[in-house]
Order: sequence, then structure tokens, then C-alpha cells
Amino acid sequence: QVQLVESGGGLVQAGGSLRLSCAVSGTIFSINAMGWYRQVPGKQREEVAIISSGGRTNYGDSVKGRFTISRDNAKSTVYLQMNSLTPEDTAVYYCRVVRGLSAYWGQGTQVTVSS
Repeated sequence: QVQLVESGGGLVQAGGSLRLSCAVSGTIFSINAMGWYRQVPGKQREEVAIISSGGRTNYGDSVKGRFTISRDNAKSTVYLQMNSLTPEDTAVYYCRVVRGLSAYWGQGTQVTVSS
């Protein structure tokens, strides 16, 4: 089993920054892609950023140039640095990791951006 614990969410003013962290524990060998998703009520969960085991990254169009995903394999942690936040970034942010054929999700952390 794999457990994920997210942290770093909160309330920030528009134009501000936040850094999300997702600590992975449990059976962590062979973890492949790690990523962040977000969801607002009434909408589908949206892919925000993905990072492969080799460090290759992919971002959603709405966050390109503002968000940066990174991972520390030694700490089994994935990060999401969010800059130039706007109210449209308000959502619950979820961490997801893929291990083999299975995907695991964190419990989510709320990010609220005030105008």
C-alpha cells in the first residue's frame, strides 16, 4: 500500500504564492509518475502537473509558466510551487502517484485565492 499526505494549502491573495507538498510512504519502490490534480465543486478533476520518474514534466495549459512541479526521490515527496495565483486557481488540490498498474490519491488540500 501507498499513503499520501498533502500539506501547504491555505488562503492567499491574488498574485501570491503557495507551495504544496505530498509525502509518500508505504511501499514506495517502483513509483513512476507523480502529479497534482485539482477539483472545484461541480466540475471534473483537472490535471495540473505531472512529473515522471525521470524528471520529465507536463503542465495543464492554465498553469503553464506559473506552477512548477518537482520531486525529491530521497524524501519520497513531490512538490508544487504555485506563483501568480488567481481566484481561478481556487480548488481542492490532490496528489496522485502511480506504482505499477495502480494509482493512489491523497486526501486533498484546499487552496483558496482571494481577489
